[in-house]
Amino acid sequence: MARTKEPVSTAYTTGGAAAVAFSGVTRSYGAVRAVDGLDLEIAAGETVALLGRNGAGKSTTLTMLLGLLPPGTGSVRLFAGTPETAVRAGRVGAMLQDGKPLPRVTVRELVTFVAATYPRPMAVTEALELAGLSACAGRRVDRLSGGQAQRVRFAVALAGNPELLVLDEPTAALDVEARRAFWRSMRAYARRGNTVVFSTHYLEEADEHADRIVVMDGGRVVADGSGEAIKRRAGGTLVSFDLAGAATEPLATLPGVSAVEVRGDRALLRTTDSDATVVALAGLGLVRALQVTPTGLEDAFLTLTSGNAGGHAPAHSAATRSAKELA
Repeated sequence: MARTKEPVSTAYTTGGAAAVAFSGVTRSYGAVRAVDGLDLEIAAGETVALLGRNGAGKSTTLTMLLGLLPPGTGSVRLFAGTPETAVRAGRVGAMLQDGKPLPRVTVRELVTFVAATYPRPMAVTEALELAGLSACAGRRVDRLSGGQAQRVRFAVALAGNPELLVLDEPTAALDVEARRAFWRSMRAYARRGNTVVFSTHYLEEADEHADRIVVMDGGRVVADGSGEAIKRRAGGTLVSFDLAGAATEPLATLPGVSAVEVRGDRALLRTTDSDATVVALAGLGLVRALQVTPTGLEDAFLTLTSGNAGGHAPAHSAATRSAKELA
């Protein structure tokens, strides 16, 4: 049976003034509804990760946040004003995936030029240091590696000393060590009280570096909270075992079970009470190769987003019951 999704939570509240506020926002491309009634607030000083499969509405949301695309309906506000006003005032910096390097311009020259367009820019030396580019400052931008070019985009985003920093897949072109260095810089910037919104396909980055994770699917928010909260709400523990030919129908009714998946001859149960689930399985004689593990963010993400991600078999209707209980 196909899984029916309902939002885990769409009422995450934050203290302080809202740096970002989406209210009833929609955006369509022809017959395709990319963003569908989005309500979202981000408080000043928060670091928020935006997760979702391709086509979930993340990029459209970020584009509207930056004022590059108007909403079809609803409103987008930054610091209680329009995105355009916040951008013109230098309160917003963005690091996007698109863009070609300028020829015959050094890193320092580019960052210096961008900084000069803002009313209260960051010192160029500081922006280069935060982006890990001090050693490359004299090199031409069009002769840098992919990872170095990504750091240049980061330095450009920092140049205006913005209160809100928007990052679209910021570590996509970086190796492991460069990614670690980037997040060290990002945490240092956020600790100054700045607001950071980033999208990423690296779920471990969201779990480790975001105060709050917003999961989008089908243009809507389907989960909103800390990484630990999202894992708990999606089913706090995974219990797996070999079926050995046993029927799967009774599994959805076991104590604590919120979803059931079958992968070959192995069953995977998501449960909010692993002890009760294991006792019930023992009563059925289903303890062959039994494993009990905490739910990771990837498992929670797959549970909360639509479709059979990864090619796994669909979950039974118990997932629907869990979503309703958690909403």
